[in-house]
Amino acid sequence: MYLQKISLVNFKNIESQSFDFQQKINCFVGNNGIGKTNVLDAIYYLSFTKSYFNSVAGQNIRHGEAFFMIEGDYLLKDRKETIVCSLKKGQKKVLKRNGKNYEKFSEHIGQLPLVIISPADRDLVTEGSDTRRKFIDGVISQQNKGYLKDLLSYNKVLSQRNALLKYFAANRTFDALNLSVYDEQLTDFGSRIYEVRKSFLEEFIPIFNEKYQIISGDKERVNLKYKSQLHDFSMQDLLQSSLHKDKIIQYTTVGVHKDDLNFQIGDYAIKKFGSQGQQKSYLIALKLAQFEFIKKQSNVTPILLLDDIFDKLDENRVAQIIDLVNNDEFGQIFITDTHSERTENILKQGNKEYQIFKL
Repeated sequence: MYLQKISLVNFKNIESQSFDFQQKINCFVGNNGIGKTNVLDAIYYLSFTKSYFNSVAGQNIRHGEAFFMIEGDYLLKDRKETIVCSLKKGQKKVLKRNGKNYEKFSEHIGQLPLVIISPADRDLVTEGSDTRRKFIDGVISQQNKGYLKDLLSYNKVLSQRNALLKYFAANRTFDALNLSVYDEQLTDFGSRIYEVRKSFLEEFIPIFNEKYQIISGDKERVNLKYKSQLHDFSMQDLLQSSLHKDKIIQYTTVGVHKDDLNFQIGDYAIKKFGSQGQQKSYLIALKLAQFEFIKKQSNVTPILLLDDIFDKLDENRVAQIIDLVNNDEFGQIFITDTHSERTENILKQGNKEYQIFKL
């Protein structure tokens, strides 16, 4: 699979522009703020129907304009696919594949597999557990529609249970039978979500460790641990034992919505003890492991977006990453950088076709 062409109208700071791409490596170089990352975000949009950097869809419309449109022409398994995503102010977003509207955007997720590596990924290290759960869920959901359905159902029931707990507190009442209906559903969905996450991470963690060792030159040991209350107790037992606390706090305090990932270098948290270069290497290894996992599950080579990939890394780590992505297991790659000479010098070391767009 590769993206042959993309056309943008009123997307972020881009008024109207089209790009025709090489099948292997495409680079956007130029000063900060000129729109390099916005082109990558448009490519991401066509795979996930949303921005990687701004969850408010209307804020992706160029200032002073009433709409945006992104159109991409792909070659997928010797078949041409045209994807168009557009949004008008005050209206719902529209997604079309070969001229036909999608009724549910979730049906599109996983059709055009893609992995992005960006400075924004640092949130995985610095922010709370919700960000790391979204990472796990995003990787699994691209290829497991049943998991995505269970996840959406779990979150809906969780919201309903929390609303019921608030109702009990506000009205100084309690209905165990009513609450048990939600508990049964949470147990059902939550148990399946846990088993899928556990199975996924058993396969994913060794891939991640291998990628990190390559990037670091086998100089450092890292670890990735799955943290879940369901390791030791069933979902049903957790809900029963936390009932008194839940009634006081008016919130469901246990379940898979509390799962987390522990990022470690040696035996210590990488957030506190890892350098900027080590943290970035850790995140790149995570995303390259994601790439390999999705490729294996989908039998399609994902597109790889590398946003400002060379920043805060020493030359040795940069060289290891370039060696990795020059491997034939990777397909089409998009890179942004502020230094055109640095980018070209690095790419010349490889043996793949590339083109550079100077913005």
